[in-house]
Amino acid sequence: MGLLDTIRQALGLAAEADATRAADPEDLFALSTAYVTMEAELDYEPAGEAALCFSGVDSTAFAAARDEVDAVLDAGEAETGTAFEFRTDAHGYDWVVLADEDFEDLVTSAHFAADTMIEAGFGSRLLAAAFAFDHTRTGATGYWLYSFRRGSYYPFVPSGGRERDSSAEFKLESVLDGELTVEDDKGYWYPLWPEGDAYPWGRPLAAERERETN
Repeated sequence: MGLLDTIRQALGLAAEADATRAADPEDLFALSTAYVTMEAELDYEPAGEAALCFSGVDSTAFAAARDEVDAVLDAGEAETGTAFEFRTDAHGYDWVVLADEDFEDLVTSAHFAADTMIEAGFGSRLLAAAFAFDHTRTGATGYWLYSFRRGSYYPFVPSGGRERDSSAEFKLESVLDGELTVEDDKGYWYPLWPEGDAYPWGRPLAAERERETN
């Protein structure tokens, strides 16, 4: 099985067929309180970046939905300061990248983008929402990933060289399970590997915007 086949199995239709609950964009708001527990008990703080991963389709209707997401986030940026950018990764998947130091605004913007896509009839194109956190003592970056095909969260902590810090992931699961709906089947804890020293969606958007303004 190739890499793309694995991605499709873990984030795609096979995952949805085996899911025990439907995805709900309202689930994203659970992180608005869970991040407080992460700071208090696990020494993780929000990194200020998040992203939605989706698979695009070549159609006028989908282009209109994408434009609608762009308009919603543009209005939100004027109000809350949440920066955003559309990107396509090396595997051909599309991302909406979000950056905001206010974590609750970050979650709200991710929800608006996902909900707009669903309302436009393209909820099936949504794959995952990813929220980055930095460990305050080690500097390691970990993620909570929300699978729209499974309706559940799972932790992902890369440790370099395409290795995972399973101990950190199990700790996140044990502390946050209950506040978040955590995926029981670890076969669906699919890694979204960072690109180099960046995030799974590529370079940090906040740093990029800062360079543009200097």
